[in-house]
Amino acid sequence: MKLISNNGKLWITFYYQSVRYRRTLNLDDNKTNRKLATTKIIPEITYKLNSGEFFEKEKSKIPTVDEYAEVSLALHLKSRKATTTYDYGTSIKLHISPTFGKKCLDKIKPSDIQLWQNKLLDKLSPSRVRSIRATFNTIFDDAIRDEIIDKNPISKVKVPKLQKVEVKSFSLDEVKKIISTAKDDMKSFTALGFFSGMRSGELIGLIWSDVDFEKREIHIQRAIRMGTISTPKTKNSIRTIDILDNLLPYLKEQYELTGSKNSYVFLNDKGEHYYDIKRIRNTKWRNLLKECNIEFRTIYQMRHTFATIMIENNEDILWVSNMLGHTDSSMTLQMYAKYRKREDVKRASFLGNI
Repeated sequence: MKLISNNGKLWITFYYQSVRYRRTLNLDDNKTNRKLATTKIIPEITYKLNSGEFFEKEKSKIPTVDEYAEVSLALHLKSRKATTTYDYGTSIKLHISPTFGKKCLDKIKPSDIQLWQNKLLDKLSPSRVRSIRATFNTIFDDAIRDEIIDKNPISKVKVPKLQKVEVKSFSLDEVKKIISTAKDDMKSFTALGFFSGMRSGELIGLIWSDVDFEKREIHIQRAIRMGTISTPKTKNSIRTIDILDNLLPYLKEQYELTGSKNSYVFLNDKGEHYYDIKRIRNTKWRNLLKECNIEFRTIYQMRHTFATIMIENNEDILWVSNMLGHTDSSMTLQMYAKYRKREDVKRASFLGNI
């Protein structure tokens, strides 16, 4: 049995039945504690190992994934958005607990993680698997900080590669057809989506006090997802955007429908804000595209359409980036650079004789 130091704490490492174990002593690494470990603690552990008592007692000390997942969620409750907490809870319930819930944290090997991750990739996108994996990773990291375990098996397994985000924007003719075919509040809803670049949750989270007709500005400061009202996706997503000329009449029409209620811009049949964008996507939006005989694309593609059309027409990239709520213009260019026209640029040529 060997005494080692790890992040200023004393640990022991030993082999038992050909398996290597590491355990914390929950003591600071100093001269006094090293003496205590050598003269008292290690001899006691050695005795308990020989008698079989050590692992019997330890079984009750290491929590299962389900048990510690509750602790991990509680630890971050105040530092996370409600929507993030919901996502983590859903990942645990649907994708982590069924496979690992009853297992103790220290009994999970990298090979177990790899096999589990492979199965997830058979039915879910790489981005979703990365999100679920991040949830599990946090649980292990929290357990390491609490000195319950000393290593994270997920760190030994490669992160799935992300698929490139597919931009399937609508053509200008399709945009015109969708807006002209739309009825009631879907006319202003689609106009706002196509002419502002707002995210889906921001569209249904917009209230009339966010709209300044005099200054022709919209203040984006909330989003709704799964019934939860929160701040937008990132810090930069809290922004002020312009009301473009072609959007203004549609907003004014919508104001005639819901403006007097001093409420959310878009209301459901009960006069309440929409619970989630899925409520519109799976009904009004899907039916609208079908009526227009246009291939189904997600509501988010309205945002992509705004970006691609603006960039194709050589709009200022900084302005486009602000309208989208990106951290900086490099993020915008990374996603939409292929739509930027550079016809006026002359390429460098070699001068002189070669």
